[in-house]
Amino acid sequence: MNPMKHVDVLIERYPELEGQRENILEAYEILEESYTNGGKLLIAGNGGSAADAEHIVGELMKGFENPRKLKEEEVDKLKGVNNELGEVLGKHLQGGLPAIALDGHFALSTAYMNDCEPLLCFAQQVNGYGVEGDVFLGISTSGNSKNILYAATIAKAKGMKVIGLTGSKDSKLSGMADVTIRSSQTRTYMIQEHHMPIYHCLCLMLEDSFFEE
Repeated sequence: MNPMKHVDVLIERYPELEGQRENILEAYEILEESYTNGGKLLIAGNGGSAADAEHIVGELMKGFENPRKLKEEEVDKLKGVNNELGEVLGKHLQGGLPAIALDGHFALSTAYMNDCEPLLCFAQQVNGYGVEGDVFLGISTSGNSKNILYAATIAKAKGMKVIGLTGSKDSKLSGMADVTIRSSQTRTYMIQEHHMPIYHCLCLMLEDSFFEE
């Protein structure tokens, strides 16, 4: 499927997101450019949005709808290291697009929150992981979560692109991000119900772009 067709399918299922078509396409283009140039995606959110961050990583780092089998030359390199182990790896490994959810590093997070400033925990990780050309995806139903805003600030300072995923209202994150994709809703759980099909759409588009059937 042409990557752009996934947006049509999304909006056919959720017509209320028609106004976000261009924002979704712009976010995809930012991600596609970063991955093409060897970049990675850093993702942060709180509560249900932290679960969404982990969900996105799961869709990008392994096969989603495409098994993403390794190319023959990649399998040959594995076998060149160890024929027996390489054969197993070549049969089962899948292509991945590098993505890191910033909520899951418990030792680092608890150490930083105890020793330093808790609201800067995501920012510290962006400072350590992020380089120019990477992308930061901040998920915040309000668009005003302070720890997301701090992380977005360091991302921008490093020359990273920032994508916001929020509710319908203008927010501090939408004022800072290179592009913001908004749910049409204002209540948290309803916003989150839109966020999943939106990021599924982006993941499907990226998979189609980088992995042949």
